[in-house]
Amino acid sequence: MSRQLRSNWLVVCTLVGLMLISFSTVLQAEEGEHLLARDYDKKEIHLAIPEQVKRLARFTYDSGLNFSYPEAVRGIYLTGHSAGGSRFNELLDLVNDTELNTMVIDIKDDHGNLTFIPDEDSPYYDIAQNYIKDPSKMMEILEQHQIYPIARVVVFKDSLLAKNRPDLSFLENGEVWVNNRGEAFVNPYQKEVWEYNVNIAIMAAEMGFQDIQFDYVRYPEGFELREQDLEYSQGDYKDVDMDGVQKRVEAVTDFVAYAREQLKPYGVDVSVDIFGYAVTVEETPGIGQNFSRISENVDVISSMIYPSHWTPHFGIDFPDKEPYRLVDAYSKLENEVLDRLEERPISRPWIQDFSATWLYSGPAFTYGVDEVEAQIRALNENGIDEFLLWNAGNVYTKGVDYTPLD
Repeated sequence: MSRQLRSNWLVVCTLVGLMLISFSTVLQAEEGEHLLARDYDKKEIHLAIPEQVKRLARFTYDSGLNFSYPEAVRGIYLTGHSAGGSRFNELLDLVNDTELNTMVIDIKDDHGNLTFIPDEDSPYYDIAQNYIKDPSKMMEILEQHQIYPIARVVVFKDSLLAKNRPDLSFLENGEVWVNNRGEAFVNPYQKEVWEYNVNIAIMAAEMGFQDIQFDYVRYPEGFELREQDLEYSQGDYKDVDMDGVQKRVEAVTDFVAYAREQLKPYGVDVSVDIFGYAVTVEETPGIGQNFSRISENVDVISSMIYPSHWTPHFGIDFPDKEPYRLVDAYSKLENEVLDRLEERPISRPWIQDFSATWLYSGPAFTYGVDEVEAQIRALNENGIDEFLLWNAGNVYTKGVDYTPLD
């Protein structure tokens, strides 16, 4: 069967499956059943997946592209601009010429934009930017070079959706609330927001991405200080017998479980970015991230452990200046937490390849070869072989040995 015929056949199968799911959902609603089932006495929330979805999950979508999982994922981050512009070839050479093997590419960015133009009849057409002008060609190049592709989807930080649908956001005096950086968030309690983002993730899976990485899977920072002042719906969580902290943890965890279930037919891994400090507490009071519970519902957990983002911790007064000590101490604690789980996900932390100039009134501590290698060495010595490099401008240090223990 040709690739085009196979693609058409898969589309038909998917549409039929979705029709069955929709019909089943209507029947369940009429019978008083819900996709979200609760046991209030035990304070547990779990997803009840319709039988049609379970049957559909036996069918795995084939994008027509073939990628092999690397011995260990070692990747860099690319914005839509970099993935679709002249920088792409430079970054392609960096990966090809080093021990790197992976690219994490923005598909839905920090503002809420899709980074490529879908078909005109797509519900996401109006939020799309033409950063990646030919996504099919980009994916074919990645396949040719066997560079493992991960799609980054920013979830609840979404100024664009908040502006277009204030009812899905948080309001202050009737206006969409924004943080001190002018960013708006949408509401994790709202299942319409879940579906909106998961459908984008499905588009990425159909493009051939092997891993869907969800970022900003959380409430705004400091939400516990304003939860009583903002106007927003708690949806199905309104009458749950839990305090605000527990409700937020349930909503965030349920989203992750829902996303993973919906993506099963596409054969992709699901990963989530999470604050590094989340591993040091049982649950974050404001943002709704519980490290263990999120880890139980993903294939990969990606803690953002940039030394610059830590206040004094692990007995280290100025973590930005001691990348090895910070990453070593973090890795030991993360291993302890993950070892307690019944099914341990892959650990694939984000590490720092930038200089945090904002921390210094004078000359900043500069990150170069030694500092990047120190973080990787600390991970590797603790049995963590995978990592992702973050640089917001996608300018990465040259001359790094990405396998320093070999």
